[in-house]
Amino acid sequence: MIHKVCRIYAYTEADHNDLFQDIVTELWRAFPKFRGDAKFSTWLYRVAINTAVTGIRRQKNFITSVEPASLPADIIDTDNSGKEEQFKQLYAAIEQLNPVEKAIIMLFLEENSYDEMEEILGISQGSLRVKMNRIKKKLRELTINT
Repeated sequence: MIHKVCRIYAYTEADHNDLFQDIVTELWRAFPKFRGDAKFSTWLYRVAINTAVTGIRRQKNFITSVEPASLPADIIDTDNSGKEEQFKQLYAAIEQLNPVEKAIIMLFLEENSYDEMEEILGISQGSLRVKMNRIKKKLRELTINT
């Protein structure tokens, strides 16, 4: 789960490793406060996403775009060349989203329910559904224009 968050918010291997370390450190610090009210995975996602977004806000020089060729190979299905191009376009479009939109689409692609997404992100289900529709429209436009 942590690596998936890092893939969405970090663009180079060094940034990925730094973010991974920041998230693990934050999980270590936050664990004594884990009450067990939510599933562990929900709590983990919340801490990981909040750490990633906070890191982006602190770094004013954070790169906001990435070349599709530099995407990690393990997120692309190389058995299907047509699918590979679609994945490249999708991830290139995701890179253009803002941090909150990236979190929402990542959780959606992980097949989290709107209940789980609400708990992780602290955004009401109604707002999540509206944001999801806008994100889908934005991704369609971005993938068509590339």
